[in-house]
Amino acid sequence: MMDYQFKLEFAVRDYECDLAGMVNNASYLNYLEHARHQFLRSRDIDFAGLARQGLYLVVIRIELDYLYSLRSGDRFSVGTNMERVSRLRFGFQQDIYRTPDEKPVLKAKVIGTAVNEKGKPVLPRELEQILSVP
Repeated sequence: MMDYQFKLEFAVRDYECDLAGMVNNASYLNYLEHARHQFLRSRDIDFAGLARQGLYLVVIRIELDYLYSLRSGDRFSVGTNMERVSRLRFGFQQDIYRTPDEKPVLKAKVIGTAVNEKGKPVLPRELEQILSVP
């Protein structure tokens, strides 16, 4: 496993599984999103607070590589790294590993930006500060 700026642990809940007993593919998107929100919160960025100011963080692209299926009761972690992609875009590299054996489950690349109330791309200073730290 690589080093991550942020790591969050989870456990699969029964209702996240399909009839075959495996985690439904859409549930992985929820895991990734929750980890991104918690990552931002750990950096003192209030996702809802930005929205109240008229600044909305939006996903514009997601690439997923499914490597292994989780099942009910499995424990796993989501590792997250954030990077600047362009002047107004940022990216998250996220990996899901089953624990405790660290079996790779999913690799994701998520590209996002922020838009103001008029839909114009902007980069809030709070994100600028995170992205400028090496």
